[in-house]
Amino acid sequence: MHRFAGLCAALALLLMVPAEAQVPKSVAEMKASFAPVVKRVAPAVVNVYAARVQKGVRNPLLDDPFLQHFLGIEGGTPPDRIQRSQGSGVIIDGDGLVVTNQHVIEGMTEVKVALSDKREFDADIVLRDPRSDLAILRLKGIKGLPSVELGNSDAIEVGDLVLAVGNPFGVGQTVTSGIVSALSRTQISGSDYQLFIQTDAAINPGNSGGALVDVEGRLIGINTAIYSKSGGSNGIGFAIPVNMVKVVAASAREGSKTVRRPWFGARLQPVTSDIAESLGLERPAGALVVSTVDGGPAAAAGLKAGDVILSLDDQAVEDADGLDFRFATKPLGTKVELKVNRKGKLLALPMNTVTAPETRPRDLQNLVGNWPLAGATIANLSPALAEEFGLESGNDGVVVVAVNANTPADELGLKKGDVLASIDGNTVNSSKDVVSLQRTRQYYWTLVIKRNGETLTSKVGG
Repeated sequence: MHRFAGLCAALALLLMVPAEAQVPKSVAEMKASFAPVVKRVAPAVVNVYAARVQKGVRNPLLDDPFLQHFLGIEGGTPPDRIQRSQGSGVIIDGDGLVVTNQHVIEGMTEVKVALSDKREFDADIVLRDPRSDLAILRLKGIKGLPSVELGNSDAIEVGDLVLAVGNPFGVGQTVTSGIVSALSRTQISGSDYQLFIQTDAAINPGNSGGALVDVEGRLIGINTAIYSKSGGSNGIGFAIPVNMVKVVAASAREGSKTVRRPWFGARLQPVTSDIAESLGLERPAGALVVSTVDGGPAAAAGLKAGDVILSLDDQAVEDADGLDFRFATKPLGTKVELKVNRKGKLLALPMNTVTAPETRPRDLQNLVGNWPLAGATIANLSPALAEEFGLESGNDGVVVVAVNANTPADELGLKKGDVLASIDGNTVNSSKDVVSLQRTRQYYWTLVIKRNGETLTSKVGG
């Protein structure tokens, strides 16, 4: 009965009927639907098809004539394979700018987009942003496309009606309805910025990159993940708030290959129950400042280790992830206000939004030769590069910016974003240090790597 009453209230809202008129009184009221919203939104939701050619790798064992005869095969290199991926996308600009999930096109080199009217177009990958799991495409050879209006994800509330539009399981464009089930969900996916909208509108594989819109047809999120043990919808889906989409799209329009975001310049951690009790807080909420970077915006604003950040521009901060997200969506060149609890005293601290500086040249080095790091590209770490890769800010060290497939570095398991701390006991401060150390022939190499806050040590043959 409660669900029926809620549906009637929703229909009354769509018809601009007073909320107290909970029971339809006419055939016209009973026919009320989301169709007008869908007609506006659906033409701007597209299907995204991505592919890449995976080169065949020769197996040396198959050069043995005996094995070739025994297995009934011919030796040599196997044929190339085509790897494919499929998802959804949303046109956010009439000139053909499309937003989708980064994981839909991850590693892909060729992208096609199919419109709701079944026309297909090639698309260029304008910008990839793994940190937010968003990517921006541009359709080739077409303009004047239908697009969606971007809403304000900070203005939505739990209980708001929403529609999810996408291409689940590749069956074709599909619309589902539901409500906003929760806000500010964190620890949902592997992206750096965690502040998802949760909805019970059915989201399934293939919906990734599709639209979550309000009853006015405004985009409020990009559908990106589901909680499911079966692989299908269990009524728990998650969308990236549109305010992050605006930041990524702005960088793409500027022609940047990376997203320009404000730099906080501090290390934060969640406030646990024990920390809250020790600091005399009423409940475990906020972001605890562990340390600040000398000369960074946080230090300049007066933040100190031990401070607990409670709000940003009067928006409550529940945890460190929430603060990271909200700060990352603030415009550059402006000021924000932080409400801080410092030993029981409430402070209001203004803070400038500036980009992280590149305090020393990257000095990119492509590592070659007969050693475990061959195939990796490295660069000097700086606050700018640390911000780009989601690392702790610093001015020392060397970071891996790329790893070529089927190389010693790839076989070693080296990953983009790894920080090289030392090689054979020698501290690594610059990319040139790594190149110099490689010139000494070793039978074994002892490598110390920092990854996701952990220190890994590996001894490998040269």
